[in-house]
Amino acid sequence: MAAVGDLQFEEFGNAAATAAENPGATTISIEGPGESPTHQAGLPRGSGGEEDDELLGNDDSDKTELLAGQKKSSPFWTFEYYQTFFDVDTYQVFDRIKGSLLPIPGKNFVRLYIRSNPDLYGPFWICATLVFAIAISGNLSNFLIHLGEKTYHYVPEFRKVSIAATIIYAYAWLVPLALWGFLMWRNSKVMNIVSYSFLEIVCVYGYSLFIYIPTAVLWIIPQKAVRWILVMIALGVSGSVLAMTFWPAVREDNRRIALATIVTIVLLHTLLSVGCLAYFFDAPEMDHLPTATAAPNQTVAAAKAS
Repeated sequence: MAAVGDLQFEEFGNAAATAAENPGATTISIEGPGESPTHQAGLPRGSGGEEDDELLGNDDSDKTELLAGQKKSSPFWTFEYYQTFFDVDTYQVFDRIKGSLLPIPGKNFVRLYIRSNPDLYGPFWICATLVFAIAISGNLSNFLIHLGEKTYHYVPEFRKVSIAATIIYAYAWLVPLALWGFLMWRNSKVMNIVSYSFLEIVCVYGYSLFIYIPTAVLWIIPQKAVRWILVMIALGVSGSVLAMTFWPAVREDNRRIALATIVTIVLLHTLLSVGCLAYFFDAPEMDHLPTATAAPNQTVAAAKAS
């Protein structure tokens, strides 16, 4: 057994040379506090970082996946193609409804709410809700107006549902289609016109109709003055959304054409609101009139016979 005095420290040479002489040997490097750790030349430095990025995900990988997802498009005859039009969450729908109720001057509704992810979910259900709101409120309004009259017999008018559906959905699809075609035509004439896709225009029109849902419910009030005040409020809010959205798309065009386009958009919107009020709520009901007018006719006939 070696004595304590025989033990002494020895300085070895280069660790790399020692490892080369003894490949199976294990070496430990003790470094001072002021020295920075050194990497062995044989190990790639980026291998660990790449594995961490794959596990945790980084911005570059997220952007790549996003772009890759955007480039993929399914054929139009598949269910996946139409599923993308309804790929929207509740927060986005509520945010767009709020934007349609509180238009901000100088802010474009498409760029602020729609362009990131245009959808058909909100416009479809807004139009469906508006159809039933107008039909049911119209029936209730007719019932309340003639409530208490002995000659009046209430009969539900289910045809109002189909009529309202035809009017609302035709307006929400045909008008955007015509406007989209017009903007595409003018875009070929004037190169710097702001362009909107057909889906974006349908989305704007659909969300702009939301304010008419509570308005149709309040139209039950049997006061013409109140109804017309509600029409003007709803028309002012929704019409301003449309005007502020499509004005940037035509302002670079000829001045007369730009103004005529905006005026036409507002007039069609006015025609829809006023037409719904006049047909479903202010239409004269003739169901109970023949009972009241039968007696004079019978009296005249009896007088002639005598």
